[in-house]
Amino acid sequence: MKPNSPPPLWRLPEGVNPSLWEYTHTDRLADEEDEYFRGHPLFETDARALDARFIEPAPLVDLGCGTGRHALRFARRGFPVIAVDLSHAMLRAARAEAQAEGLSFLGVEANLCRLGAFRDESFAYALSMFSTLGMIRGRPARRQALAETFRILRRGGRLALHAHNFWLNLGDPQGRTWLLSQAKRALMQQPGLGDRRMTYRGISGMEVHLYRWRELKSDLRSAGFRIDDVLAIDAIRAEPITAPWFGHSLRAGGWIVFASRP
Repeated sequence: MKPNSPPPLWRLPEGVNPSLWEYTHTDRLADEEDEYFRGHPLFETDARALDARFIEPAPLVDLGCGTGRHALRFARRGFPVIAVDLSHAMLRAARAEAQAEGLSFLGVEANLCRLGAFRDESFAYALSMFSTLGMIRGRPARRQALAETFRILRRGGRLALHAHNFWLNLGDPQGRTWLLSQAKRALMQQPGLGDRRMTYRGISGMEVHLYRWRELKSDLRSAGFRIDDVLAIDAIRAEPITAPWFGHSLRAGGWIVFASRP
């Protein structure tokens, strides 16, 4: 078996398919991560949004932290941070950067669907950014990840979550073809509505789930969250769209949602 070959399907972690398993076990992706995304417009937008809302230092968990973009930023601001990712290589890169800067930082290798390493009500803040939730395979697993996030947040604790919009595909011919295939899937009541497959950074068969707004609201509320604030984000500029009250469920490229545990 090759080093990156996935185990049999029955041994894969919850919410992980073979392509996602390969993604989390490919070291070069962690080595390339920061340079690959350098200058990405969404990174400035989400950083501004988080800084404006998560102000008072308190325990924060970064779920799907990657190489620590947000975890390290909040650690610099004096937040006690725990960073969680399924990729050992991503966590290694984040720890190396934290050590180089002399930051206090704890990385935990874990499946976001199963956060048993953490006690109930451990954190004041949780992050699930850059469509981390959409990378989890299957709606039951995504709902389980949200339920686990809710469990480990304190009462009054806040979640920041980014998701891509299903309807962003209206803007290009290839996307419209995909939407037609999704209409057929919906009519035939086939599973996987909203899952878009692609070759991503050399890994074929990668999938990301694109949410419809009603679906995203339903999943958050089913976990117990109260939605407090929504930034509807333009697909190209990654800035908040104008007049978001007018059809953001179709117009937005995605959303940054701020929700809380009542």
